[in-house]
Amino acid sequence: MFPSALCYLQTLPPIPNATALNHHREPPPTVPYSTAGARRRRLHVVCAGGGGRPSTRSADDYNATLRALNSKGRFPRKSLGQHYMLNSEINEQLAGVAGIQQGDVVLEIGPGTGSLTNILLDSGAFVLAVEKDKHMAALVCERFSSTGKLKVLTEDIVKCHVRSHMSSLVGSTKQTDPETRNAKVVANIPFNISTDVVKLLLPMGDIFSEVVLLLQEETAVRLVVSSLRTSEYRPINIFVNYYSDPEYKFKVPRANFFPQPNVDAAVVSFKLKLPSEYPQVSSSKSFFSMVNSGFNEKRKMLRKSLQHICTSLEIEEALKSLGLQPTSRPEELTLDDFVKLHNLISKE
Repeated sequence: MFPSALCYLQTLPPIPNATALNHHREPPPTVPYSTAGARRRRLHVVCAGGGGRPSTRSADDYNATLRALNSKGRFPRKSLGQHYMLNSEINEQLAGVAGIQQGDVVLEIGPGTGSLTNILLDSGAFVLAVEKDKHMAALVCERFSSTGKLKVLTEDIVKCHVRSHMSSLVGSTKQTDPETRNAKVVANIPFNISTDVVKLLLPMGDIFSEVVLLLQEETAVRLVVSSLRTSEYRPINIFVNYYSDPEYKFKVPRANFFPQPNVDAAVVSFKLKLPSEYPQVSSSKSFFSMVNSGFNEKRKMLRKSLQHICTSLEIEEALKSLGLQPTSRPEELTLDDFVKLHNLISKE
């Protein structure tokens, strides 16, 4: 399926006493991260092999995760926000939310030891996995080298040319497999890059039909549930609803991760809109610039915070024509309100 290539692997000395951890049946309450720095290198790792789907699937639990990490002499790194999923059932639910089927092309971010990758491949998907940690990239590549349906890029997802890679992958899989269907994102991402990933992926409705992410619960609620006239209502809510139809799916308790984070997680689905379905504005750039300006000082009325666009009187008149108070503040406007306001006061 993919061009043949060797998996990059650097042998490291084992972590002292790491193997002893395999005898624990339950994760310890707190687990330290590795603080060792890593050389920054960009590697493209392509797993190619005999093709076909694996006949059996090994369990991805606590002990299996530790064995996988020990095989590379690794330990979770705080700088990369690494928290490994220990519950295969949750991975099954992630894939189920996205409706992964035979022929789907899936982008996975941060595959780690490959527990979710395992589920996606077993569901018949072609997977493009982007992994910043070269050791984890090598591990997941070796684990699934016989599938012929996995491509691993050792890159930082927020700097990766996702559109280019996905377009190429979808094109190549359609040539060899007429059953190739939708491109989707299914990922358990590091909590510290959640907003960056959302901003990167949601405007790609021409590439992906759906983005399913496991996020910190507080972030999931803020992105999807935050409502008007609350302190949590922010520009990111306008952004999310501009490009997608989001839905909070279910909560994931923190005990399901290794090491255990200090917060719970949750799964969110973003049904991406096609570009033709985006709200009609003269310029998305000027639209979001206006929204951000409005929220820069939330306690200020829009007639004051948007004076760099037009006069206060013009803004008041525009708000009145929309059935809004001339003293309206940004947290009182819906996406549709902002769209109409932009189209009334924009000079473009």
